[in-house]
Amino acid sequence: MADEDLSKLSIDKQRIAGPKRRTSRLWVWIIVVALLVGVSAWRFAVNRSVDVEVATVSMLYPSQTLSLLNASGYVVAQRKAAVSSKATGTLAWLGVEEGSVVKQGQLLARLENNDVTATRDQAEANLKAARDTLVQAQVEEKDAARNLRRYKELIGQGIISQSDYDTAEARYHKDVAATAGAQASMKAAEYAVKGAEAGLGYTLIRAPFDAVVLTKNADVGNVISPVAAQADAKAAVVTLADMNSLEVEADVSEANIGKVHVGEPCEILLDALPDSRFRGEVHTIVPTADRSKGSVMVKVRFVDRDKRVLPEMSAKVAFLEQPVQQGGGKPRVAVPPAAVATRNGKSVVFVIDGNKVVERQVTLGGKLGDMVEVISGLKAGERIAVKPLDNLHDQSRVSVPEK
Repeated sequence: MADEDLSKLSIDKQRIAGPKRRTSRLWVWIIVVALLVGVSAWRFAVNRSVDVEVATVSMLYPSQTLSLLNASGYVVAQRKAAVSSKATGTLAWLGVEEGSVVKQGQLLARLENNDVTATRDQAEANLKAARDTLVQAQVEEKDAARNLRRYKELIGQGIISQSDYDTAEARYHKDVAATAGAQASMKAAEYAVKGAEAGLGYTLIRAPFDAVVLTKNADVGNVISPVAAQADAKAAVVTLADMNSLEVEADVSEANIGKVHVGEPCEILLDALPDSRFRGEVHTIVPTADRSKGSVMVKVRFVDRDKRVLPEMSAKVAFLEQPVQQGGGKPRVAVPPAAVATRNGKSVVFVIDGNKVVERQVTLGGKLGDMVEVISGLKAGERIAVKPLDNLHDQSRVSVPEK
């Protein structure tokens, strides 16, 4: 009986071990599930797309930050001429075409001039005859003067009669008058030659100044008339322009004309040459307003000459606070300051690459108005994230709003 009582008092180890094992297994499953949830949350956080604002890397000219106002206009040659002839005739020869560079006095064209050439030759022949006549008259005058002096001596000695002396004196005065008449005839002949040469010159069309031929208005065989009164007659043969006199004539609104003054620095942008910018300066403000446009014409001269600039090109003029510095006509790569972040002490931007961003280190320059210059690391046209940058890192997934 005592043994049975002692056996009742013993501990059943199997009954106790069962619940402990079940508890351990439960904790293991809890830990596994927690890890799975944590990994899933981490992967979700990593792969979750970040909504970002996007900007485009742009090319910015330093002058854009100095602009007071802008105006549009056209390139105009201040020295321009439609060259014609004072005479009316048929164009016989034309020695230039569009784009020809000519010098002052250079022969451009010639009208048929056989008649005026003959008139000039006749006038020159008449002048030669008049000169010969003058020489003959002067010789006869000298001979008459010698005879008169000799007769004065002879009549004093009583060798000749008074009538002989009077005849010699009359001959002298006659020869003096003949010389004067010959001189007048020669003068008339000289003027006739000048008139004939002028008439011939009217048929020779020359450049009035150094210029470039803009248009050819007539061809060989056309009738040229200074007033183009005849049917099918041409008033001008060619149109010339002095390329050194090119200026931009821009219309500035009356409300802004107070911001413009003579000598003010400008920058000129031509539609035909969008990649080039030209330094300019206000040359004059035309002292009258255009009531239909409500504007005042301002003439801006080119500081730098360029052969690519042509008359009648459309232009835009930026009136600047101060002149553009050397090299300021070249564009700079610029981004908004908000697009630049600091990682490990270095300036970086996040470039959009599909649905991800690529962290890229950049070298910054100075301020360009509301933008900041990027010396290296980016190129114009690339898209970059502006914000939020705190949630971004290299290869972050992003969601870019559709344009």
